Amino acid sequence: MKDKFLKSSIDIIRKNKKYTDEEIEIITYGLEGLYLTFTKMVIIFGIAIYLGIIKDLLCLLVAYNIIRSQAFGIHASKSVYCLITSLIMFIGGTYLSIYLIIPLWLKIAISLLCCILLLIYAPADTHKRPIVNTKKRKRFKCLSTLFGFVYIVLIVVFKESIISNYLLIGMIEATIMILPITYKIFKMPYNNYKSYKFGV
Repeated sequence: MKDKFLKSSIDIIRKNKKYTDEEIEIITYGLEGLYLTFTKMVIIFGIAIYLGIIKDLLCLLVAYNIIRSQAFGIHASKSVYCLITSLIMFIGGTYLSIYLIIPLWLKIAISLLCCILLLIYAPADTHKRPIVNTKKRKRFKCLSTLFGFVYIVLIVVFKESIISNYLLIGMIEATIMILPITYKIFKMPYNNYKSYKFGV
């Protein structure tokens, strides 16, 4: 199904404009990412609707993706691994957000630790998409750490409410994605930008 979608899409693109083989490769990579993301989200949302946790799932996804968008992090080598990991993180994380009772002092301590880890390790790239540009790396690091501190403030403001749980779980999951040990567990290369010449 995926191969058929990619082939038909590329055929349409080739008819409308002439692209080099390198440009087609980049477009194909982007289309493949969109396809996998869409199909994965359909499955996850379908399960969440069935379980009656769709609103909670959406809140967790927002909390997670705000930091993820700046900190980046590991991507699974195969789509099936990505789906399984996403189900554990987002469905499991949603249930943790709903039912887990964590004292405020512990939430603050964990979120502070996440901030320190974001400061040290963000942004974390992949071998397919290395973040070579030095200025961009600094900006991503600053923004992801800043968002982390904003989360701490919001966690304190919302205290024991479920919103603080969304923020905390989303922050923890986004932070786990950038840790060297996570890359090691999944046997993925870390600090991929170091293999390239630094950009400005």
